[in-house]
Amino acid sequence: MLHRLKIAHIAPVIYPVPPKQYGGTERVIADLVREQTRDHDVTVFGPADCKIERAQLTGDYSSVSAYKENVAEAPPGLPAELEAQQLCDLVRYARDFDILHLHGSAHASGVCAVLDVPAVRTIHWRADEPDHVEHFRAFPREKIIAISHDQSRAVPHSSLAGIVHHGLPKDRYTRGEGSGRYLAFLGRMTDQKRPDRAIQVAHNSALPLKLAGPIDPGNPDYFVQKVAPHLGKTIEHIGSVDDAQKQSLLGDAMAFIFPIDWPEPFGLVMIEAMACGTPVIAWNRGSANEIVEDGLTGYVVNSIEEAERAIEKVQELDRQQIRGRFEERFSSTRMARETIDIYRDVLAQRS
Repeated sequence: MLHRLKIAHIAPVIYPVPPKQYGGTERVIADLVREQTRDHDVTVFGPADCKIERAQLTGDYSSVSAYKENVAEAPPGLPAELEAQQLCDLVRYARDFDILHLHGSAHASGVCAVLDVPAVRTIHWRADEPDHVEHFRAFPREKIIAISHDQSRAVPHSSLAGIVHHGLPKDRYTRGEGSGRYLAFLGRMTDQKRPDRAIQVAHNSALPLKLAGPIDPGNPDYFVQKVAPHLGKTIEHIGSVDDAQKQSLLGDAMAFIFPIDWPEPFGLVMIEAMACGTPVIAWNRGSANEIVEDGLTGYVVNSIEEAERAIEKVQELDRQQIRGRFEERFSSTRMARETIDIYRDVLAQRS
């Protein structure tokens, strides 16, 4: 019988785990931890406002988002101050665990390398930019868990521990009927996510569109210039949404539009839509063509015109089958099982 592991997850300090609304990385960590605590001892190094059943928590500082809610606008240096406190916890306790799973910023990699403790790292962003190239050079013994085959191509072969697609609990969402006769978009209002494309598709198809997601604090002009002028009776921005609101938004939509303009490493919202039985129309960038099964769970397109033609066909797709493919491919149970297998492989190689 395989022994019970002592696992530590090193979370980012911006949002709690799980997040109250926006925060894809923190949501993935929370779902992974919940599954792992069924058979293993799990601790989260993260802000004190994290709340995960059955997991231990190390950290007496609040997240940046809590600071903004309760005090004032966070000063630019606050994340680094919180990460410094997290590093102190790591230095004290890292050796108490069989393996450490790093998420978010790269600061924890230095501690793990100096202490020579087993560590894996999930990159929740694109992995091909210069900062990650430098990271792979500086920490060659750290093993990377890629979140898609597309992302894995940027990871050196010697650093790649495996590929694990994200997953969700099967009971978080239920299949909807798509009775709302509108298109849905969910993501930050930014040029990477391209809600302006969703607006154009909806306008050309004469369909209502519901846009959900926060205005990007790093690029607020995008919303002002590209989104706000089009809002009105048929184009609506409803802001950030929680899980209950997502169920309604995605479950009632006839299709979910994912018009990205960057190499998306995974795209969690695509499987959230699939969990609601809603077809996904995704632009062919990043991981889209390995998440969406063309003609089965949605369509992968290359242009506005192709998206419009896909909308004409989505009614032919079986929403129950879309939900079934979500359950088969993207459950959090599968995600946790595959991640544990990688932990054991990494530990076996070290020993």
